[in-house]
Amino acid sequence: MDFQLSDDQRALKAGIRELLAGRFGRDRMRADLDGGTGIDRALWRELGEAGLFALRLPEARGGVGLGLPESVLLFEEVGRSLLPGPLIATHLAAGAVKGAAEGRAVIAVLDAGQPVAHLGDADGLLVLGPWDAGEVGDAGNARESGDAGDTGFGAGEGRGPAGGMLRDVVRIREAAEPVRSLDPFTPLWRVTGPARPAERLPDGARPREEGALLAAAEQLGSAARTTEMAVQHAGAREQFGSPIGSFQAVKHLCAGMLVRTELARSAVYAAAVTADRAEIAGAKLLADDAAVRNARDCLQVHGGMGFTWEADVHLHLKRAWLRSGQWLAAATAEEALAADLC
Repeated sequence: MDFQLSDDQRALKAGIRELLAGRFGRDRMRADLDGGTGIDRALWRELGEAGLFALRLPEARGGVGLGLPESVLLFEEVGRSLLPGPLIATHLAAGAVKGAAEGRAVIAVLDAGQPVAHLGDADGLLVLGPWDAGEVGDAGNARESGDAGDTGFGAGEGRGPAGGMLRDVVRIREAAEPVRSLDPFTPLWRVTGPARPAERLPDGARPREEGALLAAAEQLGSAARTTEMAVQHAGAREQFGSPIGSFQAVKHLCAGMLVRTELARSAVYAAAVTADRAEIAGAKLLADDAAVRNARDCLQVHGGMGFTWEADVHLHLKRAWLRSGQWLAAATAEEALAADLC
């Protein structure tokens, strides 16, 4: 069997990388960081037009008609760019929420016990059930109601613990309070009040599992990017008349970063093909580890300047820390792997 990327898949990755580089390059990223702006709705719609959110919808429903492996490739590129916003949740809600596929609606995630990211910009919420609830659908069809300014998701009755529900964001936002976020690009809110019952996603939806895999893909992209940043800096920075990359200690750091990245890549790509719960859990663990540890080692390679606000290393580290607790945290993933061995 050939597990190399096809020409079409390579073109897909190159296309989204080119789009993100042109629309959210470093200058734009730093301007947004300093300006503290919210989600750029124009860019969100452009991503919708490029097919990021509708990638797995059938062509008959206005989608691209591709699969989970292709989604993983795209979100790997998203992870490299530090693009903010609840892209995964909006991608998962495409087809179930009017406007999500086209980028006209922003869908955030409500996970019990976790702060809600980007609640202030959200037009709807994807509510997750516990990982051990299964999530494979016995659910009724979701109602497509409203557009980006009219998201009335709260009329139905939630059935069972599996989750995947959409809730009316207005009432939840009124009952939430902002909390300090580690990642300057990811504002967080703590939901303190009750929420309305919600409707279910279509049959067969697996939002937590697929969301965990796509988050692992983002972590993989971040790990690969920080590896590149470390190698580039090690080749350009000189000390004692030689590039610091010629020193054995720095070589070992960069080599370890590459090993972690490629190990995570193998796990993430394999889980994308099999969609197996245990493999998704393992992929999330490895990708979280690679993203966090690579960002730390990248910071070490950069030395004192790596700790400064002007360097981008800390942004990858903070995003990796935050993302490692989202969709599937390490403790739950470890339990899932242990259960699969029994």
